[in-house]
Amino acid sequence: MSSNESSETRYGSEVRGSNSTCCHKELSVTASVISMTVGIFSNSFALFILIKSYSRHRIKSKASFLLFASSLVTTDLLGHLINGSLVLHVYRFHRKWDTFDPHGIVCNIFGVCMVFYGLSPLLLSSAMAVERYIGVTKPIFHSAVLSSHLMKRLLGFTWLLAALVALLPVLLRRPYEVQRSRSWCFFHMEQPRDWLDVLLPLIFSVLGLLALLLSIVCNTLASCALLHGRLRHKHGCRGTSYHLEMICQLLAIMLVSCVCWGPLLVHVIILSTRAKDEPSSFSLLTTVRMATWNQILDPWVYILLRKAVLRKIFMLFHSCWGSKLHRWQRSTLGSSREPSKSYCIRYSRQPLPDTAVQSIT
Repeated sequence: MSSNESSETRYGSEVRGSNSTCCHKELSVTASVISMTVGIFSNSFALFILIKSYSRHRIKSKASFLLFASSLVTTDLLGHLINGSLVLHVYRFHRKWDTFDPHGIVCNIFGVCMVFYGLSPLLLSSAMAVERYIGVTKPIFHSAVLSSHLMKRLLGFTWLLAALVALLPVLLRRPYEVQRSRSWCFFHMEQPRDWLDVLLPLIFSVLGLLALLLSIVCNTLASCALLHGRLRHKHGCRGTSYHLEMICQLLAIMLVSCVCWGPLLVHVIILSTRAKDEPSSFSLLTTVRMATWNQILDPWVYILLRKAVLRKIFMLFHSCWGSKLHRWQRSTLGSSREPSKSYCIRYSRQPLPDTAVQSIT
C-alpha cells in the first residue's frame, strides 16, 4: 500500500471534511477556547485550595484523600491544557491532516492524550472511593497498613494503567484515526478489520465502566456506614466531620462522572460490537463533548463542597426552615407534653402527711 493510500485510510476523504461552513468552524473554535479557558481556571483554583488544605491538615486519612484529589485535579488541568492545545492546532490548519501530519504522529499523540486523560480521572475516582471506604469502615487497618508511601505507589500504578491502555493501539500497530468531524482522533470505530479493532475500544470502555461501578459501590457502602455510625452516636463522635466532607465530595464526583462519562463508554461498546456501518459520528462527538464537562465540573466539587461552604449552606437552611420546623414540633407535640408537666407540678406541691411531720419533730 502506498503512502497516499495509507493517508486516505487514516484521514478519510478531504471532500467529506470540506463541507462544513465557516460559521460552524468559528463556532467550534470559540467553544473549544471557552471550554479550555474555563477548565484551566477552574482546575487551577481547585488545585490551589487542595494544596493549601493538604499543607494544613495533619490527619493521615485526610492527607491521603487530599493527595488523590490533588492528583485528580492536576490530571484534569493537564488534560484541558494538552487536548485543548491540540484541538486549536488542528483548527489552525483548517483540519487538513494530510498537510500538517502526513505520518500520523500528531493523530497518535492526540489519541493517546484523549484516552489517558479520559481514563485517569475515572480510575483515580475509584481509588479514592476505595480509600474512603477503608478509612470509614476499617480505620485501624487504614492507619496501620495504608501508609503514605503505599498511597503514592497506588497513585503511580493508576496513572501507569491508564497510560498502558492509551499506548496499546500504538504498541500493537493499530494507530488512532481521525474521526468524521476531522477535529479529533480516537480508536478505529468503523468497520473493524479484526478482533483487535474490537478489543481495544472495549478495554477502554469496560475499564471505565468498572471504575464507575466500583465508585458507586464503595461510596454507597461508606455513606451507609457513616450514616449508621452517626445514628448510633447521636451526639457525634470525634473525626466524623471530615469524613462527611469527603463522602459528600466523592458522591458528587461519582454523580458527575456517571452523567458525563456513562453515555460515551456505553456508546463506544455499542459501536465496537455492532455489525453494520451506520452513520453515528454526531452522537459519538456529542458524547465526547459531554465527557469533557467532567474535567470542568470536577474541580467545582472541591471548591463548593468544602466544610466551610457546607456549614454556611446548613446554617442558611436552618435559618430558613428551622423556625418552621420548631413551630411544627411545638404545635404537634405540645398538647401531649402539657398534662405530664401539670401532673408533675401538682404532685410536687402535695403537702407532707401529718405522721411524717410528727416523726420528724
